[in-house]
Amino acid sequence: MNIIWTWDIIRRIIEVLWLINIGFAIWTVFRSRRDIASTWAWLLVLSVFPVVGFILYLFVGRQMSHDEIFSIQDEQELLEKKYLLKQKKLVEKHKLLPKQDRLSRDRQLVNLFMSLNESVATFDNKVHVFTDGKEKFAKLIDDIDHAKDHVYIEYYSFYSDNLGKRVLAALEKAAERGVRVRVLYDLSGSHGTTYKFFQHLEELGGEAQAFVAAPKAHFQTPRLNFHLHRKLAIIDGQIGYIGGFNIGDQYLGEAPKFGYWRDTHLRVIGQATMMMTVRFAMDWNTTCRKTRKKKISLEKEFSNFELHEPSDDPEAVPMQIVSSGPDNEDYAIRRGYESIISSARKYVYIQSPYLIPEDSVLEALVIAARSGIDVRIMIPCMPDHPFVYRATEYYAKYLVNNGVKVYKYNNGFIHAKTMVSGSNIASVGSANMDYRSYRLNFEVNAFAYNEKLTATLKQDFLNDIEKSTLLTPEYFANQSKWRKFKQYFSRLLSPIL
Repeated sequence: MNIIWTWDIIRRIIEVLWLINIGFAIWTVFRSRRDIASTWAWLLVLSVFPVVGFILYLFVGRQMSHDEIFSIQDEQELLEKKYLLKQKKLVEKHKLLPKQDRLSRDRQLVNLFMSLNESVATFDNKVHVFTDGKEKFAKLIDDIDHAKDHVYIEYYSFYSDNLGKRVLAALEKAAERGVRVRVLYDLSGSHGTTYKFFQHLEELGGEAQAFVAAPKAHFQTPRLNFHLHRKLAIIDGQIGYIGGFNIGDQYLGEAPKFGYWRDTHLRVIGQATMMMTVRFAMDWNTTCRKTRKKKISLEKEFSNFELHEPSDDPEAVPMQIVSSGPDNEDYAIRRGYESIISSARKYVYIQSPYLIPEDSVLEALVIAARSGIDVRIMIPCMPDHPFVYRATEYYAKYLVNNGVKVYKYNNGFIHAKTMVSGSNIASVGSANMDYRSYRLNFEVNAFAYNEKLTATLKQDFLNDIEKSTLLTPEYFANQSKWRKFKQYFSRLLSPIL
């Protein structure tokens, strides 16, 4: 009798604790404004895993504080009022993309980004495409070696491995000869890289800091979900790099786990580089509010800036630098993706290592494919994050069953984030096709409007198809029940992966 009574007390205590946990989970999740999908995903995690779930939420689920968000927004608003709005008026004096019809897709996309992101269109850019890390970093280091005034580096990952040391050595040499060197990196994305790694650079007059983080930030503000995922390098305000490569040996194809690393990066010469400078300055200056380092004066950076007129040169690439992040709710890059997909007339080709789209993007892809548009998506053949890859497989299966051609790249790991459509619309940058890039990460993409560049990126995609496998409904049907379960389970967590 005593045993039964004891177990009855234990059962009631467990029930009470479970109810307290549910109530606390609801309070925790609903106290911050978030989309419905991520709200339910976090409720599931906190309810099913009472202790582990709250520890996970502490490090991953917490949103940025209002102070942090508004400090970023205030910095953006200040710079936009001083510089970007002024540039917008200059753009309005010129005819945007004058050879195109007023209602053309590229004109509409330009207007969309000017409305959402104050993204100025520049017209004089010369662009080179890199798909191989060794070629890209050899050229970047060479450009750093020839820098005369300043070098700004902003990367999600800046590892302290062989490539990281090579890039750092070039930056140190630049600082030693009087070049202004600034490095901004993500603390979580640069595993193993400490502040000591940049100590000699700072002794030579350069500066380095982790994005919106003070030393020991992991312990002061344990929030791992908001990453500086941008990849930018600006040399003397004349040369800019933007795309998917980070700084690390694996991006040279030297990591046994991944093999060859297939990515896409642009080297830009032209005024789009100044728009990259604006993006870097916003991120640097906002971080300076935490670290008290010297801010960048865009008044000096733009003292001699005059917007060039549209050019008849077929090599000149009209371009907008578009950014997004948890500091605003414009979702400019995601909405740009939606616009390109929904307005496609013939084809849309997409490369992304992660395929976990929001419903609006998912349905836009299905509608395009069902309407006869040639929609093709390329994903890796291997995971770098198991849960993320199983969720990617889930959505790949859904899209395949709805007429989208999904390819699995077999020649190593594909990390490119590209989209091409029509004769002259292309996007290359840091944003993946997933919730994290849409809502949680700080991202930046180049949206370009040029026939030759689009043709180059389209051909790169077609070349990659030769090294890929077309996924079919039979491919997914033949997978094990355990693998299918992992895909469905991962899909439930997709809003928070």
